[in-house]
Amino acid sequence: MTTPSPVSAARRREVVDALRRGTVPRAGLDLFAVGLERFRTALDDDLSTVSRGGSAFHAIRGEYGTGKTFFARWLAERAKRAGMATAEVQISETETPLHKLETVYRRLTERLSTATHQPSALRPVVDSWFYTLEEEVLDAGETDEDDAEALARAVDDLMERRLADVARTTPAFSAALRGYRQAVASGDGTTAEALIAWLGGQKSVAASARRSAGVRGDLDHFAALGFLQGLLTVLRDCGHPGLLLVLDEIETLQRVRGDVREKGLNALRQLLDEIDAGRFPGLFLVITGTPAFYDGQQGAQRLPPLAQRLATDFTTDPRFDSPRAVQLRLAGFDLPKLGELGRGVRDLYASGARNPERIAARVDDAYLSELATAVTGGLGGKAGVAPRLFLRKLVADVLDRVDEFEDFDPRQHYALTVSTAELNEVERNAAAASADDIELELP
Repeated sequence: MTTPSPVSAARRREVVDALRRGTVPRAGLDLFAVGLERFRTALDDDLSTVSRGGSAFHAIRGEYGTGKTFFARWLAERAKRAGMATAEVQISETETPLHKLETVYRRLTERLSTATHQPSALRPVVDSWFYTLEEEVLDAGETDEDDAEALARAVDDLMERRLADVARTTPAFSAALRGYRQAVASGDGTTAEALIAWLGGQKSVAASARRSAGVRGDLDHFAALGFLQGLLTVLRDCGHPGLLLVLDEIETLQRVRGDVREKGLNALRQLLDEIDAGRFPGLFLVITGTPAFYDGQQGAQRLPPLAQRLATDFTTDPRFDSPRAVQLRLAGFDLPKLGELGRGVRDLYASGARNPERIAARVDDAYLSELATAVTGGLGGKAGVAPRLFLRKLVADVLDRVDEFEDFDPRQHYALTVSTAELNEVERNAAAASADDIELELP
């Protein structure tokens, strides 16, 4: 796969460095995305719908190693190009349990990012919003720019009107924003920082800061959805027409205590119902999970109303899966796709290498196929779990050496070796010589 257009050195380096470490790059995924073209048009339509004030939802389905996280970050890049904000939240039993929506909201604000601001972008977004409100007030021509008190009152009035729907159920959101603006105006940086933290759902915010804004206690489960609604309003007003929220690894719900699982499944059902009811204009919610979560009795099937909302027919040939379905099935990698992936990464690397001609000659398509076959063989023939390790070996062990050393020929001087230490759990299980070697999580 040839790189379609010139790539900046910074963007290329960010991608290559991540692959060298064996991680999914945070950006630049379109440069070597394989197998996602069939989803592009439908998802771009969803992004357009969200940008126009609608909402969207998809459940990404795939076994471990099929690229669910890659898919989510690829979609996040497309969302940012459309001007949207994004947040990727990993669901976990201890750090981010799904049934505690206040914790999910807190993680959302911690990971909130835009095309111009890395996480957490909450404070820059809020500052941009107040600037936008001030400009709107001044453009109306009814308030003197030099009359600070009148301008502050006019901005507060406009803020209250914009947040009227939120204030009916969650008045603390607008109260905290008002308190934050007053703290900034008076130069009280400590209070301003504390109130931004409180707006982000953080705990243990100084009582004095909360009193100054007239808010109490910490964010709870029931107020979290109101805060999300308020955040969407703020984003929309300051030029971000929507938010892509990814809840990753939702299958962890299967491994928690029964009552906690029930609460988590019900929280997800509640969130989907609120989206359907139109409460969250500008929200694109994506969840990722394994087939066992969607189909198994310890997952979505345990709550029939949720199972009904997620139901998708996968009895037909995967070639005919609709990219507009509620669930989107990721088929994973085979050897031809690994080869295509390798060609994309090789070409990207070569475009910024010292010796691109040498890379093209010594890491040709045939060698990439050989390496893909060798890595897959080391993982029990399971190509679906091979991409991470394959790309790490390709970049760190092959491309770097070919670029650095004139006499290095991977066919003569490199033999693939894989140590247990460099494998993740899924890869270790795939590499196990027999079923007796597979590590199982036992209660």
